[in-house]
Amino acid sequence: MSAMSAFDLKGKRGLVLGLANEHSIAWGCARQAQAMGAEVIASCLNDKARAYVEPLTQPLGMDLQTCNIETPQDLENLVAYAAGKLGQLDFVIHSIAWAPLADLHGRVVDSSSTGFARAMDVSCHSFATLAKLCAPHMTQGGCMVTMTYLGADEAVPHYGLMGPVKAALESLVRYMALELGPQGIRVHAVSPGPILTRAASGIEAFDELMQNNIAKSPLGRLVTLDEIAHLSTFLCTDAASGMTGQTIYVDAGCHAVN
Repeated sequence: MSAMSAFDLKGKRGLVLGLANEHSIAWGCARQAQAMGAEVIASCLNDKARAYVEPLTQPLGMDLQTCNIETPQDLENLVAYAAGKLGQLDFVIHSIAWAPLADLHGRVVDSSSTGFARAMDVSCHSFATLAKLCAPHMTQGGCMVTMTYLGADEAVPHYGLMGPVKAALESLVRYMALELGPQGIRVHAVSPGPILTRAASGIEAFDELMQNNIAKSPLGRLVTLDEIAHLSTFLCTDAASGMTGQTIYVDAGCHAVN
């Protein structure tokens, strides 16, 4: 393998979950992975989301499926379909997060057990379930990537309930790396700076959070969708074959300063 070919995804086959619209991190990753030579199957939540996503994927000839990860059969069907069509899986990118607004906008100490549990199931445990389903189809090893945020490590105003959920997700990544490493499967969490996605729009005072990131970060700006996608897809290449179990920041350096 040449040094340059280690940095592409030619011949790789992957699944990207969580497309919602043109601002989705999942869309940026799916588009970038295909541009790097991968064959990609993407998923969105339901037919309502498909109306926003299909105009993006169709011109690229990208296979788009629906999957509600709160319906176990949906996720099983998606992975079975992807494995059947692609023959194997080399990478999986999980970009799904959700919490009930009533719990997200309130104090963590006031959160309902039901809302907390649903947020944890959708935003964290779904990655473990996805890994269990995909691992048997990753016979040549590969990479699994999920999305987190600085609020997992620091108490960020207005991030609320999602902070503990993302902290659990980052811990899950480390345990999955330990458990799947013998199979040659690498696992990472990518931690982007704030970016105006559909999921982020539910966070209270999100504009303030973005402005604080700009003021605090060494680069003095927000990151772009392409920058997040570049990091995420790099982790799926053979150039990153010696890396696993990490939370890797792409946030204009915001995490590194007080």
